[in-house]
Amino acid sequence: MPSTMTSLRLTLPVLLALGLSACASLSPEQAAEPVQRQSRDWLGSDLPLQRTDDQRAAARARTDALLARPLDAQGAVQLALLNHRGLQAGLYGLGMADAERVQTLLWPNPVLSLGRLVRGDEREIERGLEFNLLSLLGRGARQDAAAQALAREQARVAQQLLDVASQARRSWVQAVAAQERLRQARTVLDSASAGAELALRMRQAGNVSALRLARERAVLAEAQLALEQAELQATGDREALIRAIGLWGDDVATLTLPERLPDVPTDFRAADDLERQAVAQRLDIQAAKRDSEQLAAQLGLTRRTGRINVLELGLQRNSSNEEPTQRGVELSVELPLFDWGQARVAGAREAYGQSLERTAQVAIDARSEVRVARARAETAWRIARRHHDEVLPLARQVSDETLLRYNGMLVGVMDLLADARAQARAVAAALDARRDYWLAESMLSQSLLGPVRDGATAASPTPTAAAPEAAGAAAH
Repeated sequence: MPSTMTSLRLTLPVLLALGLSACASLSPEQAAEPVQRQSRDWLGSDLPLQRTDDQRAAARARTDALLARPLDAQGAVQLALLNHRGLQAGLYGLGMADAERVQTLLWPNPVLSLGRLVRGDEREIERGLEFNLLSLLGRGARQDAAAQALAREQARVAQQLLDVASQARRSWVQAVAAQERLRQARTVLDSASAGAELALRMRQAGNVSALRLARERAVLAEAQLALEQAELQATGDREALIRAIGLWGDDVATLTLPERLPDVPTDFRAADDLERQAVAQRLDIQAAKRDSEQLAAQLGLTRRTGRINVLELGLQRNSSNEEPTQRGVELSVELPLFDWGQARVAGAREAYGQSLERTAQVAIDARSEVRVARARAETAWRIARRHHDEVLPLARQVSDETLLRYNGMLVGVMDLLADARAQARAVAAALDARRDYWLAESMLSQSLLGPVRDGATAASPTPTAAAPEAAGAAAH
């Protein structure tokens, strides 16, 4: 029976320790799940973990499927989430933060001390088992702080996710728009070449002056320069998209883009509660709130342990070959004679107050950023719609009327060419307006979820319009 009791005394602590450890399990997938859910809800795209060969093979298969057809904006976002290594590194960081959280769930290890003292023929064996009671008292506060730290890391990775997705979307808009402008520049060059050739022949026949011929040649030179600039712009914007979506190797040559950007919607998005929506879900505001909550948890821990820095409980068992065995309890307490912890508590209270003020300032800045982004997007929408609804139809009407007058021999061929160039100029301006709207809309969407950190702004008109401007001068 004594052997059985001894076995139980040895087994129960082991079982208890295993039970406590089982309650604190590591789960990197669970730590990444909130960010993955935000990716699906906000972006409509998946952010899969890529830690095993099967997971990487599945990501590769999805990449191939997306590249098998012309890439749209949503596909560009999904490719970026599949191939951006920085995001995968962020998911590993979530696993690290979760490991720190689990660490706070574990009970502190006891300290076992053994000693052997010899004095003449007397041999004394000392055994001690010590527990850090202060660590036990602050365990709950540390758990809360670790949970807040994990939530803050999740917010940071979510912001990184938002930045990567927004950059991919804007790069896609720029690349498709540059591709459209390149085709437009080639059309302008063809028109300028035809005008210069016709002017040369008419000059040889004595029907136009040398001044008119020189102007047509100047228009051709401007168109050639504009084409070279458009080709460089298209190449640069395509490479920016390739970087944003993480392509390399043979995938670069496989990438194809649609012929044009989507049309501008007939109605601008509703403006109701945009600021309230931003305050409720913006990542920077959430991060600031979590910082305040974490500091509040630390303030509670500081108040609880501010006056005592050392509190240990120890069990002693000393045996000697000449004296009876000694058993007892040892409690170690630091006496707060000089440092009562008031400075630490006051510092923690000030840090908490500072965090609250910063949170309020972040909210003020966020609301302002949303208002600016909305104003920019609405202005870009109005400009794009005006080009679509008024400028382009009027340009086509003028072109039709000019063609009728040319057929009635009321205007000459040079007037017809000048009108064609004016129409090309209107088309180029409409392309730029449509691009600017989609860029501004992307920025507005991001501002509702988090700050626009890369400082991207709506693109300015490109030099491709230089040739039509020169053509306008030649028409007079």
